[in-house]
Amino acid sequence: MRIVFMGTPDFAVASLKALKEAGHEIAAVVTRPDRPRGRGKINTPSPVKETALALGIPVLQPLRIKDPEFIETLRAFAPEVVIVVAFGQILPPEILSLPPYGCINVHASLLPKYRGAAPIHRAVINGEKETGVTTMYMDEGMDTGDMILKESIPIHEEDTVGIVHDRLALVGSRLLVETLRLISLGQAPRIPQNGEPSYAPPLKAEDEIICWDRPAREIYNLVRGMNPWPGARTTLQGKVLKLWRTSCVESGWPGAKPGEVVATGPEGILVGTGRGMLRILELQLQGGRRMEAAAFLRGKPIPKGTVLGSDAAGGESS
Repeated sequence: MRIVFMGTPDFAVASLKALKEAGHEIAAVVTRPDRPRGRGKINTPSPVKETALALGIPVLQPLRIKDPEFIETLRAFAPEVVIVVAFGQILPPEILSLPPYGCINVHASLLPKYRGAAPIHRAVINGEKETGVTTMYMDEGMDTGDMILKESIPIHEEDTVGIVHDRLALVGSRLLVETLRLISLGQAPRIPQNGEPSYAPPLKAEDEIICWDRPAREIYNLVRGMNPWPGARTTLQGKVLKLWRTSCVESGWPGAKPGEVVATGPEGILVGTGRGMLRILELQLQGGRRMEAAAFLRGKPIPKGTVLGSDAAGGESS
């Protein structure tokens, strides 16, 4: 099957490789323009572009996919199907109607739950016990098209968003190959989305901030749902402090305020919350590296009674 593939981040790489390995003809890859990254602000290609070039596939990087010139370029490739995996833009009607087999999307949730840009992050942050991947026919809405295949996976208690992301990328790549097989045989179902939808809006800077008056379990899930990117944060003595690994201590500490450090030691840093206690196990102070809490405390002891997030350098206590 002749394919144009549209995608940008790491999540889409597994699907692109799977299509190539399955023997599909990938006429072109469409991805975002190179962007400046890192301290040197060097223009860096997307993971999908790097993969496409390594596979010898032509790459298109339009500024706007609605531009008539780009649509005509796409039309010239004569794709039978357009595959979209974490592309980041809504396709205009001119592209949706272009391929005879339609535009197929691989979405990292069990639709209609978590429509939108950040389904994996939101599922982990919200403490979901399962998530999955859905392949669907695209329409003009945001993740509203008829479903083709769906597969669920569990989210384990200590899974980070990075772990869930990698597992879903592999599930999605396998599901996509099977979806195209069914389409080629004329056996692909069209299943309308039923049930109350939920949404996964893009992450904002304020989503990273730890609100210490929330229950310990919610903060624990936030830390998991921001690891390895972008990191849940609070502040310590005027500097941004990112938390990378924590655990819940359900029993309270009499009189502990939200964000108050009540104990430190080899087991970690025990902090009060709105309900229960949170133990910090791995952290990173602004300008430093990720460290186990015990090692961090050897270099920078934290006095008991310190309240995390009590200043204005990037974290808030409530």
